[in-house]
Amino acid sequence: MKKLSIKTILLAAMVIAIGGGCKKAFDIKPGTELDASQMYRNVYDADAAVMGIYGKFMGLADRYIILNELRGDLLEYTTNADEYLRQISTHTVTADNPYASPRPFYELILSCNDVLKNFLIMKEKNAMKEAEFNQRYSDIACLRSFLYLQLGIHYGDEVRYVTDPLETIEAIKDERRFPKVKFDDLLDSLISFTEKIPFRDPYPSGTTLNITLDGSPTSIFFINKKCLLGDLYLWKGDYNKAAINYRQVMETATVGAQGITYYTKYKIGWSTETNTYVSYTRPGDASTLNYADGWRLVFESGYDDRYNREWIWAIPYDSRFRPENPLIKLFSPIGGSYLVKPSQESIDNWKNQQQRPIAVAGTGGGIPYDARGPLSVRTIGGQLVVMKFLYNYINYATNLPLNPLNKNGKWFLFRQTHLHLRFAEAANRDGYHRLAYGFVNSGIRGVYPTPANTPNVTPYENTLFYPAPYNFDARMGEIPFFRGDWHRNTGIRNRASLLYDTVPASADSLTYLENSIINEGALENAFEGTRWPDLLRIARRRHDGTILSEKIYNKLQKDGIPQAEAVKEYLKKEENWYLPFKL
Repeated sequence: MKKLSIKTILLAAMVIAIGGGCKKAFDIKPGTELDASQMYRNVYDADAAVMGIYGKFMGLADRYIILNELRGDLLEYTTNADEYLRQISTHTVTADNPYASPRPFYELILSCNDVLKNFLIMKEKNAMKEAEFNQRYSDIACLRSFLYLQLGIHYGDEVRYVTDPLETIEAIKDERRFPKVKFDDLLDSLISFTEKIPFRDPYPSGTTLNITLDGSPTSIFFINKKCLLGDLYLWKGDYNKAAINYRQVMETATVGAQGITYYTKYKIGWSTETNTYVSYTRPGDASTLNYADGWRLVFESGYDDRYNREWIWAIPYDSRFRPENPLIKLFSPIGGSYLVKPSQESIDNWKNQQQRPIAVAGTGGGIPYDARGPLSVRTIGGQLVVMKFLYNYINYATNLPLNPLNKNGKWFLFRQTHLHLRFAEAANRDGYHRLAYGFVNSGIRGVYPTPANTPNVTPYENTLFYPAPYNFDARMGEIPFFRGDWHRNTGIRNRASLLYDTVPASADSLTYLENSIINEGALENAFEGTRWPDLLRIARRRHDGTILSEKIYNKLQKDGIPQAEAVKEYLKKEENWYLPFKL
């Protein structure tokens, strides 16, 4: 079998980047000309096209984090930041702000359009088998839909929905051909298009795009199509369909022989073999927080069981090849530019949590903070540093680079905690409040428990009385013996050893739980690129600008930013939730 090499990928990425139009090739002949006759001849050329698209996509990582986190309440600019980054944080963005330009998104979208057109031609010419076409076409189609969802999130009703393989990006400015599309209408178009893709699973094992490439497995390198569909339906407000798609991803490993992966992958399942908990070497002793194992290693580990059971979409950077890792420049004070840092609001949020008491003699009450804070943020040279994207570059024990010239790392895009929180958000909105509470807090068995002194768990520890996709079997009994598919599921706060966020008797369950879910996202998934979309989605759903204005105000006020009060008033109006659209 012909093996896809880094050289092929780099060439593909280079060619894809040339103009974003149709005149491209994937082999270079003598001289400087690119020969179009060398394009799209077989499945290996198609693979090069796919990897070329993803190579260009990797160049958007810093922009993705800046727009999705710096606009929110968890990330702040540093004294090293330029005026344009400060504008993003304070929602005072001018039309000439390069971070706010939609152009890089459209450049990649036009490349996607070109590849999709050529894949269709290859199908007509039988240059690819039907299964090969279905897999590659669906992948690029979904990545394009993801890019358009990002445009909708940041530009609202100003987006132009372009599916033609245009020669130049300038053509998009013709509003007669490409009129503005309202965000809700864009979601309709994306759902309609994405629902029609012919293939929804990851690339099958053994195919040319599910390989180990220079030490990195490509199995989760590509967008998860069902997660994307779940997100599209969640934004649209079709909560049942969102939950259906998320549930299918949760059940990824529920096939074949039962074992650790079967019970744990994408289920936030406990394991005696692989620790992903917040843990201590001496229970109850805050000074013994375990950095060498547990939750932190989700962000550092190699391509092992911990990595494969946690991450659904993650893209590695290798310092030997382009594109270089832009996240080290963004976050690191060593070998980087240190442009952004944790906000005081994010630090306070972790400090305001309470860990569960440990039943060990002499340990007393629970530790009074969320340890995911110090596991996510470290102080280096007197400066607070976001570490999630740096643990493959900076040693956690010494705060020094493992190798100053080796700027490897990963762009984390989607993991099982995103999946469970979004499923909980959909379930809560669909009326299944108790189940949603369990996913965030104690796990399924914790909210549907077996009564004390009841040996037979058969009627308990499950939600099989609910319709799909809310029917879970978490039974774990001995007499009779039961091991339901979800018996190892534990809630997100339980994995973090926190007290559960109990709904007050006087509170509206739906609203309280929705607030709790969004706040848990801040604690668990901080800085990973989900914060502004989470806040915006709830603000749009409730038609309530204070969800944005209060949180951004708190960030700016605590960080001593003088525009805090003005931004608070500004964000109360829906028309101010989006960036200026200028190609």
